[in-house]
Amino acid sequence: MLNGFRRSVWQLVGFVFAVLYGLGIAALVVAGMVAVGTQDVELQRTVTVLIGSALVVGWWFVPLIAFGVDATLDPERFATYPIPRRTLVLGLAASALVGIPGVLSAIAAVSTSFAWFQHPLALLVGVVGAVLGLAVAVVGGRALVALVAPLVARRRVRELFAVLGLLAIVSIGPVLSGITSLSLDRHTFDGLVRVLVWTPFGAAWAAPADAAAGEWGLVLVRLAIAVATLLLAFWLWSVALARTLVEPARAASGGRSTGLGVFGRIPATPLGAVAGRCLVYWFRDPRYAVAFAMVPFIPVLLWVVGRGGGLMLAAGALAAFVSGWGLSADVSYDGSAFWMHVSAGVRGWVDRLGRVLASAVISAPLVVAITVVTAVIADRTDALPALLGAAVGIMLTTYGGASIVSALFVQPVQQPGENPFQTRQGASLATVLSQMVGWLAVLVAALPSSVLAWIAVARPSATLGWVALVVGLVLGAGWLVVGIRVGGRLLERRAPVLLQRVIAFE
Repeated sequence: MLNGFRRSVWQLVGFVFAVLYGLGIAALVVAGMVAVGTQDVELQRTVTVLIGSALVVGWWFVPLIAFGVDATLDPERFATYPIPRRTLVLGLAASALVGIPGVLSAIAAVSTSFAWFQHPLALLVGVVGAVLGLAVAVVGGRALVALVAPLVARRRVRELFAVLGLLAIVSIGPVLSGITSLSLDRHTFDGLVRVLVWTPFGAAWAAPADAAAGEWGLVLVRLAIAVATLLLAFWLWSVALARTLVEPARAASGGRSTGLGVFGRIPATPLGAVAGRCLVYWFRDPRYAVAFAMVPFIPVLLWVVGRGGGLMLAAGALAAFVSGWGLSADVSYDGSAFWMHVSAGVRGWVDRLGRVLASAVISAPLVVAITVVTAVIADRTDALPALLGAAVGIMLTTYGGASIVSALFVQPVQQPGENPFQTRQGASLATVLSQMVGWLAVLVAALPSSVLAWIAVARPSATLGWVALVVGLVLGAGWLVVGIRVGGRLLERRAPVLLQRVIAFE
């Protein structure tokens, strides 16, 4: 972590802001637990068990669907060092708490014991239970990731986990909507808590409630469940770690192929070579597949948020922005393979245009399909010209903006063949700011066609809709040309610097 701060001042600044934000959350959690301590024992038990169980579930399962945990101390990096497994497991477990998520988790865990400040013995048991619960969360999560890593080294399984993660995100809306529409009271949650207290998720957090009630036999049982879970998780993690150090989990190689594939169907020109190489990535690289898989869920998410209303009509425009902006990370995804573009002396505009064409082959039909389907579902086929104008204008404009941004900045991304449960370190505040400035510039540039389309849909006006379509095509094409030319000149001047940076991220 300290080395990361030395590499970038912006990373240190971002860390400071994150710490301040985290301290605010921690203060709210602590104050909330103290307030819960003034209530009756049953409510205290329900709240602390639910919070503790949510913490354990988060540490166990979020890394699976989010594709990664903090890889600053990736176990594979210790393969060449004669470190005993027990020492390595303990060190990795302790390092998991280094950083803002780990510290916030520790504060949240310990703060649950504050709910028992009116019961001194229960308070002491609460501290012990919080420490055990946090250990179960961290060690159990790391053990689960290590056990499943070889399975997820397969591309299809990784893509399945990505889809499950997207489904989980999309399901947040319906779940919250369903909860708010139900008449929930304490008894509803009490039934869930009665189950959780006998599981590894909630046993440790239920011990102080039993102590406050004088049920010391149950206290020992709850703590025994937590200790047994912790020991089992340590053993499983140790076994999985031993396997990882000998046979690191690597992404499976692609399947068999014959002939030149896509290169046999494109012109033998520099532009065709760049477009063909990027097309191979789009079809065979799981990182691109995951980004591409997010786009079809956009109309579903808008349908849920808007409860089937007119908000779904914005799906095409939003899908166009997401698809186009994915090009801003293209050079980062190239990694060291970007040396081919540098050493071959490819013209900058050729590189920019080739990448746009490769992305458009896949993204453009999908964006058009989403726009048409959502218009049909919403029974607004009369607004199709306006919606297509907004979507096409935003996509072309976003391609132009992404072509400039990717020639200025690169970012740490997951490299091909890495442990599938690993995220890259080194992202700085400068990277985040560059993305935000790029988004703002693209949105401002696409504003004329978007506003015309919105007016055409709201009035409604068929004539204005066709005008929005023409404006979107013409204005978007203009911004695309500007982005390719400016990004091309920047790339010709900065290509060696970008290559040096992407290699440093590996």
